Amino acid sequence: MNEHTLSMRLERVAAHVPNGARLADIGSDHAYLPVALVRRGVIDAALAGEVATTPFQAAERTVRDSGLEQQITVRLADGLAAIEARDGITAISLCGMGGETIRDILEAGKAHLSGAERLILQPNGGEQPLRLWLMRNGYRIVSEELLHENRFYYEIIVAERADPLVYTAEQLFFGPLLMQARSPVFLAKWQRALRLRQKTLAAFERAQAVPEAKLQEISQQIRWMLTLLA
Repeated sequence: MNEHTLSMRLERVAAHVPNGARLADIGSDHAYLPVALVRRGVIDAALAGEVATTPFQAAERTVRDSGLEQQITVRLADGLAAIEARDGITAISLCGMGGETIRDILEAGKAHLSGAERLILQPNGGEQPLRLWLMRNGYRIVSEELLHENRFYYEIIVAERADPLVYTAEQLFFGPLLMQARSPVFLAKWQRALRLRQKTLAAFERAQAVPEAKLQEISQQIRWMLTLLA
């Protein structure tokens, strides 16, 4: 993967960035996503934010080598603190982090959100707490994707500020739109997850001193999965 050829995961993230958006890619790493989108003419301007020095320098190098310093700003900052009002950001991408990490970045950076931005989120696990944050903060999930790449399942969650909406516990767990679509890759993911949860539960039941709350949580998830896959 480079600024010319994105991974399948980032290609699907890119597909959810609106034409003409001003994108803030937070945790941009090498800035491959914003560079690719500017080169393709999808967006005119972007911000690549990084909290760590090494990926920040890598992003600067990618932008410089691509000759896009006028269109892409690279900033060293913690999370959404990279965004300034003058940037006029209309879309924010956070990719390749745990869902809890993305949630914490959004929570800590609330002051930098105008509410008009589209959030394009690609968590590596932890989708449930991330969806819960979106619901509690007035965001509606407008699109969800699930893809299988390099033996891993990746979810993409796209959200926009909207009228209050309440998701059920199952919808927060599986994804409301993914549950509706029931794609082959979605069913395969949860068939595999069901087998793993059943093994885990069996091991816990043989073990000593497993908290009852944990047993109940896994048992509940297994019931949800059995109902989903019936």
